[in-house]
Amino acid sequence: MRRLFIHAWIISMEEEDPCFRGALGINGKTIDYVGSVPPEKVMDAYDEVIDLKYKQAILPGFVNTHGHAAMSLLRGYADDLPLQEWLEEKMWPIEGRFTEYQVRAGTQLSVLEMLKSGTTCFLDMYDRMDVVGEVVLDAGMRASLCRGAIGFGTEELRKRKLEEAVKFALDWKGAGDGRISTMLAPHSPYTCDPQYLKRFIEKAIEHRIPLHTHMSETSREVAQNVEEYGKRPVEHLQKLGFFDPPSLVAHAVHVNDEEIEILAEYDVKISHYPGSNLKLGSGIAPIGRMMEKGIRPSLGTDSAASNNNLDMLEEVRLAALIHKGVHEDPEVVSATTALKMGTLYGAEALFLEDQIGSLEVGKRADFITMNLTGAHMYPMHHLISQIVYAASIKDVSDVFIDGKQVVKKGECLTLDEEKICHEATRAFEALKP
Repeated sequence: MRRLFIHAWIISMEEEDPCFRGALGINGKTIDYVGSVPPEKVMDAYDEVIDLKYKQAILPGFVNTHGHAAMSLLRGYADDLPLQEWLEEKMWPIEGRFTEYQVRAGTQLSVLEMLKSGTTCFLDMYDRMDVVGEVVLDAGMRASLCRGAIGFGTEELRKRKLEEAVKFALDWKGAGDGRISTMLAPHSPYTCDPQYLKRFIEKAIEHRIPLHTHMSETSREVAQNVEEYGKRPVEHLQKLGFFDPPSLVAHAVHVNDEEIEILAEYDVKISHYPGSNLKLGSGIAPIGRMMEKGIRPSLGTDSAASNNNLDMLEEVRLAALIHKGVHEDPEVVSATTALKMGTLYGAEALFLEDQIGSLEVGKRADFITMNLTGAHMYPMHHLISQIVYAASIKDVSDVFIDGKQVVKKGECLTLDEEKICHEATRAFEALKP
């Protein structure tokens, strides 16, 4: 089916003209027109023409480049704690009691929240990933999925985790008519010893699959890496060959100038979480210095257990605000750059920039519409600034993925919201002793 949206504010995220008045056309799963409102002869070729009357903006869907969707069941469960205490004493013990029931319920809750807030693609690192994949397919969402592997336990357990990770990556790559991509994800340098990391690296190279891991989230983690291996995490991973395949690292909060040079040299993708890092007291990543070296950081929410929401527009706003304060420079992360971090740079981080992240002819029709009629959106001086600094996810109206509408006027069309919220509560209650 061909649809044409006319009289819209188009935020394309392209370099030359990221924002203009015009039209967007889609043909099935792909974008086939971006430009000024076409003449009637062109419009007649479309099955449906939707006139937005300049009351809505069309922009690429948000791309959330790191999270653990099932952990939405633990939203608010253990707040205001430092990372290691939060992980080791609160999260890991209760997650150890998760079954497929909890993973499905938590993932459905997260996917529902993300869709309604304008996120069209997300990365998930967790266990029981077949369940996560099924939820993604049912919801009509796009995702990059990876079976996370903590390298603790017996050699037999470690081997099984690696085999599961590789099997999942190969079995699910390209599923959902290409809506699912995959990565290999050893959890972190502090939970996976060098030999275990090397085995993941070898498999990534063998099967041409990108790598993903947590890295340099806290100063304590960095100090531990130096104590155990004599190197900071970036050099440690570099020497192991982790950055030789395409790679994405989560956090990169505590990296120095020399490490930033290494990350830039290897074109390592960065997933930045201002909200989660602030809440856990982990610090603020040196995004300004990264961008000076040509790195284009993406944004993620991490889990709802540490954020406590999956609101990518909030992350965009935080990215635009906190680095101005840290650098004492109001120009270090502009509104346009922050919005690119949540869209185009996110697509790059997941190695999907040829498919999504901007509104261009030939790319997948993943986009959202935002209402511009609220009092907080007037007067309209600069639309991108208005969206970044004034809009909220309540302004998200419609969401399309692969040309299919999955949210209409704020209502999710592919998931039962009432049932999912009810099941999430039941799933957590079932964890209690």
